[in-house]
Amino acid sequence: MSLCILAAGKTVTLAVAAFTLSWTHSVERTRWQEDWKVTPAGLQLVEARVKGSGAGMEPPEGSVLRNGWWVYAPGIRPQPRVVLAASGATGEGWTLCTAQSCRELGRTAGEPILLEACEGSSQSR
Repeated sequence: MSLCILAAGKTVTLAVAAFTLSWTHSVERTRWQEDWKVTPAGLQLVEARVKGSGAGMEPPEGSVLRNGWWVYAPGIRPQPRVVLAASGATGEGWTLCTAQSCRELGRTAGEPILLEACEGSSQSR
């Protein structure tokens, strides 16, 4: 399986089994991180971390404070896709990191960005 990133009418395919998605909350200015696996059933959220808490951002029950991060394992099923809004209003986008590299997504206003599990190897289309 691979990860397909659909943005601005183009698809980038990354031959990866896992990735980390991170961003800064637009109001609280708090850093978030999520670890995902790419599986045949879809994208599986494995672990999430939030650096602090704030209005509407309370760590869920079972979270553990580790090195200043609230860490937890969300109990959700694999997702067919993850949709990232690209409002351009937050000053930065999402950072998507794999074992090979990191890239920023959605920094400027535009159409939503879709992340999906797909067949294939690393390429741009």
